[in-house]
Amino acid sequence: MSTGTAPALGTVFRETMLGTLRLMEDAGLVRRVHLRLRVTTAGLLHPKRTVTAVAAGRVRVTGWAGQPFVEGELEISPLARRRIRYRLAFTAEGRRLTLEGWKSVTPRRPVTSMTVLPYTLYEDGAVIGTGTLRFPLATQLLPFLASMRVTRREDATALLAPRWRGDAGRTEVWYTTVTDPVTGSGVWLHHELVAPADGSPPYAHGWAALFPAEGPVRHARFGPAPWAAQDVGFEADGVGVAPGRLTGSAQDGAIRWSLTERPTDAPLFTFPRWSWRHPLLPASHVLPAARALYDGTVTHDGTTLTLTSAPGASARIYGLGNARRWAWLHADLGGGDVLEIVAAVSMRPGLDRLPPMVFLRLRRGGRTWPRRAERTAVGRAGWGRFRARVDLPTWTVTGRCGSRRIRVEVTQDPQRTLTLDYADPDGSPAVCRNSERADAHVLLERRRAGGWHTEAEWDVRGTAHAEVGTR
Repeated sequence: MSTGTAPALGTVFRETMLGTLRLMEDAGLVRRVHLRLRVTTAGLLHPKRTVTAVAAGRVRVTGWAGQPFVEGELEISPLARRRIRYRLAFTAEGRRLTLEGWKSVTPRRPVTSMTVLPYTLYEDGAVIGTGTLRFPLATQLLPFLASMRVTRREDATALLAPRWRGDAGRTEVWYTTVTDPVTGSGVWLHHELVAPADGSPPYAHGWAALFPAEGPVRHARFGPAPWAAQDVGFEADGVGVAPGRLTGSAQDGAIRWSLTERPTDAPLFTFPRWSWRHPLLPASHVLPAARALYDGTVTHDGTTLTLTSAPGASARIYGLGNARRWAWLHADLGGGDVLEIVAAVSMRPGLDRLPPMVFLRLRRGGRTWPRRAERTAVGRAGWGRFRARVDLPTWTVTGRCGSRRIRVEVTQDPQRTLTLDYADPDGSPAVCRNSERADAHVLLERRRAGGWHTEAEWDVRGTAHAEVGTR
C-alpha cells in the first residue's frame, strides 16, 4: 500500500546583506549589520508568482549582537505584488526581536529596488530601531548564483494526513513538543488513533502535559472517542490537529490549548523515507517539520502560559504498536541544528532478543547526517554500528558513520519526568516516561590525521524532549 504525494520541487539559495541599524536607545548611534541567510522556498522561483520561503542564518550587529541565530519567513513576489518581504526573529542580549521589511520592486529602478531592504526592528510589537540592508552585487552576486539549486521538497501538509486504511491492529500518532523560551516550561500534546486487533471500532484518545520550570508536572487526558476519518490531521472529542493549528481541551477543561504552528525547517524522516509510504516495518516515524515556532496559549488550573515564537516540533508515528523497549530524543541544538533519535527493541519474535535498533538523524547547517536513515540501524559492517544503552535517569547512544562519530548522553530528571500508561491495539500495556525538560550532551567528532578531533559539541539543559518506554 502506498499513499501520499511525491516530493514537490523547491529552490534553495544563500543571501548575504550588509547595512546599518539605528536603535532608539542609542541616541542616534549607527551600528553596522551583517546578515547571512539560507533560504528554502515552498516552490520553484518564478517572477510572476508569489512564493513563500523559510530562512535561517546569522546576524551580526557591531557592539550589540554577536552572530545570534536568526530565522523566519520570506514572501518573494517581484511582479505579482512587487515586493520581497522579510520577517525574521532573533534574540539579542536576552531580548526577543523581530526584523520586518521589504524590497519594493519597481521597473524604474530594477537593480536598487531588488537589492535594498529598508527594515524596522520590533520588540514585543514596539518599534525599537530602523535600518537598511543592501545586497552587495560586486562581491555577492557570484556566490548567490552558485548557491542556487533546485531541490525535492516533501509536502508537510500531506504528511499530516492519516495513514490508517482500515486494518485492524494499527496505531497512529500525531504529537507536538514545545519549549517556552521565556519560562523554560515544556509542553507535550499527544493525539492517537487506535484500531484494536480484535476488529472492534477504532477510537481516538490522547493527553496534554505541561512541564513547568518550577513545580510538579501537570497532565490531563481526553477521549476515548469515536474516530471519524479526516482528509488531513486529527479531529476527535473537540481536539484538533490541522495544518498550522492545534486546539483542544482535556479532562473537562483542566488543560486547554490554542496554538498556531509556523514550520521553519523541512520534514525529517527519522526512519527510511520509504517506510512511511510503504508500511513494511513494525513502525515508522517522521517529523513534518523538523523545527517550528509556536504562538498561542496553554491554560491549566486557572493559569495561562502564553507562547511567542516558542521552538518545538511536530511528529508522526504509524505502526503496529509500541516497541518492547524504546528511547526517543528531540533536541533543538540551536543555530538551526536539530537532533532526532529513536532507539527501540522490536516486539517481533527473534528481533526482541537483539539490542536496540538506533535511528539517528542530525540536521546541521541544512544537511542531514547520516545521509541514509538505514545506516545508523544496520551500518555497513552489520548489526549494531550505532548502539544504545537505554536506562533511567540517563541513557546513551554512540556510533560512527564515515569519518564522523557521535556520542549522545540524555538525562531525564525524575522530578521533571511524567509516567503514563496506555495500551497497544492488542490490549497489551505499555508505560512511557517522558520529559519535556530533559538534558542532552552531544559530542560530534571527525577523524583527521592524528586521530579524532571535536567538530561540534552541544550542551542542552532543560530544553531537550526525551522519553523512555518499557513493558
